[in-house]
Amino acid sequence: MNLFGLMETSGSAMQAERMRAEVVAANMANAETTRTAAGGPYRRQHVVFAADRGDPGFLESLTTASGGSASGGATAATLPSLPAFGGSGAAPGVHIAQVVEDPAPPLERYDPGHPDAGPDGYVAYPDINPLTEMVDLMGATRAYGLNSSAVQAEKGMISAALEIVKS
Repeated sequence: MNLFGLMETSGSAMQAERMRAEVVAANMANAETTRTAAGGPYRRQHVVFAADRGDPGFLESLTTASGGSASGGATAATLPSLPAFGGSGAAPGVHIAQVVEDPAPPLERYDPGHPDAGPDGYVAYPDINPLTEMVDLMGATRAYGLNSSAVQAEKGMISAALEIVKS
């Protein structure tokens, strides 16, 4: 990982958490939506994160530095299986793999005067719990803040390193 790898990793996490917060906000805004363009009530959305793969770095450097074999004469092929970080040269991070709809059935409420009421007088509402959404929003906000703090800490370390080099 290069000097700015932590910033790239934290930056990707911040983007993912921002998207998570936007999805939670959309869920809250549509908590009472009984009719969508697709028909039926709004369906709660979930964000699915996936890990990015980064620089293979350590294992590759170890193999190269030891002349094609790791300590004890083991080659890269005989080393224990380690999680690989694909060869893109990028820092590992996170991205949004997909946004999926909640498979939970809609809530049925008796409201015969509602324009979307069925013949039995029941209206299908989204299965959205405001408490659950607020907890998700708090989690996204805290994760975003922690990644922001990590970026600020790295900026401080880089500045301190530059001060050492100048003196």
